[in-house]
Amino acid sequence: MLLGKKRKLGRQIGELTEGEKLKLTEKIEDKDLLLFLGLTNDANPLYIQQDYASQTPYKKPIVPSVMLTGIITSAITKFLPGPGSHVLKQEIEFVKPVYHYATVEFLFEVAHVDREAHTVTVKVQGTDENEQTVIKAAILVAPPHGNES
Repeated sequence: MLLGKKRKLGRQIGELTEGEKLKLTEKIEDKDLLLFLGLTNDANPLYIQQDYASQTPYKKPIVPSVMLTGIITSAITKFLPGPGSHVLKQEIEFVKPVYHYATVEFLFEVAHVDREAHTVTVKVQGTDENEQTVIKAAILVAPPHGNES
């Protein structure tokens, strides 16, 4: 683990501008799904059982919404604004289901910078390989503060 080690911080509030964008592509693989479901101890048949999922309107197993949320928040704390950021609020709409083996392209855009409140709003849109929107989100983030040495 990285406990005790200093890490480079992401971009601070003064370094962010409205309209900035980041694209990220994620392929949902079995190994990722199984690891996530194992860590959360989630055995929802809608996520893992073809026979059950085939009887639902989804017709096949889907990716857990909270796993997709994790991909979004991870991108925010890794890239935009980056390390040291903290997610304060999430509004996420799962427009269409995401299926196993899907490739989702996420577009992140800094929609609003509030220097006084030390927050940025990041809009997120996820599209699948058929270019259909599957996720829409607005994430309120506190970017990293300067190093206090």
